Amino acid sequence: MYNSVPLSRRAAVLILLFADAKGDLKVVVTIRAKTLSSYAGDAALPGGRADNNETAFQTARREASEEIGLPDINQKLPPPFSVEHLCEFPANLAKTEVVVRPCVALLHSYDPHSGLNADPEVSLIPILDAREVEAVFTAPFQDFLSEGVQNGHEWYRGAWGMWHNSQWRMHQFFVREISEHGEEQADHAYRIFGMTARIIVDAARVAYAQEPEFEHNSHFGDEEMIARLRQLGRLEEKAAKL
Repeated sequence: MYNSVPLSRRAAVLILLFADAKGDLKVVVTIRAKTLSSYAGDAALPGGRADNNETAFQTARREASEEIGLPDINQKLPPPFSVEHLCEFPANLAKTEVVVRPCVALLHSYDPHSGLNADPEVSLIPILDAREVEAVFTAPFQDFLSEGVQNGHEWYRGAWGMWHNSQWRMHQFFVREISEHGEEQADHAYRIFGMTARIIVDAARVAYAQEPEFEHNSHFGDEEMIARLRQLGRLEEKAAKL
């Protein structure tokens, strides 16, 4: 479905994973700048619109480079870091009717000389583009299969709604900010919801080979919905903004 829509309707996001000091996977999430015309101030995965002749992974890596300073697909990371491209997921449909391809990548940080893993959160300081990104944070990847209260705070809310005549589960996760001393900040939480939450949940379902504790759409992505809209003559060339 991704390649069946016009270039102006295509986008890709990067699900960038890395192992923390305990070996648990974390996922990198951004907060979009409040000055943007769409999804201002929302949590999002690094990513954006496709350019000519790009693969989805090339789009996701280019956008991650622009937004958080992760070296582009044609650039080397500083030792001992490297990025391994793992897989792509079925396309999702954004509210703006852009077709979004999630791309999963693993950030390796093993140093063969010391036999230790470097800490990406300490060693790779994000370089944010203030025009697009207000903040960047990380969240425990496996927690996106859990519901209820975590560490005394609300973690998950969910509700069913209609999206293009289909039942669609709206997930909301509340990620507590971590202080320099490794403590959760009770007075601040990042809210991950909508398509971004759905994409992360789907990726976690595959990565851990288990289903979430909460209700969810059983299928991955929105490819049937996209195909149906295409048959109805929707999702044609997107008019350029003046």
